[in-house]
Amino acid sequence: MKRFYREVALGEEAAGFRVLLDGRAIRTQGGAAQVVPTAALGQAMVMEWADQGETIDPARFTFRDMADYAIDVVAPDPAATVAALVGYAGSDTLCYRGFPDEPIAARQTEQWEPLVCAAEARFGVAFTRVSGLMPRPQPAATLGAMLEHIATLDPFALAALRNLAGLAASVIIGLAALEPDAPLGLLWEAANLEELWQAELWGKEPEAEARRARQRADFFNAARFAELARPAQ
Repeated sequence: MKRFYREVALGEEAAGFRVLLDGRAIRTQGGAAQVVPTAALGQAMVMEWADQGETIDPARFTFRDMADYAIDVVAPDPAATVAALVGYAGSDTLCYRGFPDEPIAARQTEQWEPLVCAAEARFGVAFTRVSGLMPRPQPAATLGAMLEHIATLDPFALAALRNLAGLAASVIIGLAALEPDAPLGLLWEAANLEELWQAELWGKEPEAEARRARQRADFFNAARFAELARPAQ
């Protein structure tokens, strides 16, 4: 699609902030008013439009797409997104370790156990650790507490958490990444522990490295989106 606008600006109204193209407020891909909660997120979306060339590249609308998802999908039915995220808690990667005599188990304990313990302390829950791949249910009280917390998040935070937890296969990592000043690099390394372990053993594979780099960028962008959408305290 050819670029069809000249000027991009940020507009403010009672409900929040909107991107203006040649003075006209744009809408989401689903047709709703594209209103975001903070000027910081709105300005980041303005820059996505301003940085387009003569031909629009849809892949460069990272924040716009997440905002549209929050507005079009999450906001009308937040319970569905909450339920999906609690599903990650029920089978969180960080709770599934190698058997104690396997070399990888020591690294999993070193990198994953502090994250699991921090989540347990934060939410007042107890996660079941599993050796091997056979699934075991998490305690109902744990899942209930996780649901209660996740349900307090607004649609923009839920949209970000959906991406974070999906990329990490871990709601524990996803929630940690939502925290201000989260150590995103360390969290992403924890999420990729098993792939990195395999690369150490058998060597790096170019396609896998490229895929992991793309996913890392997506993970950081989702965390950035949540930060930008977070109202000032």
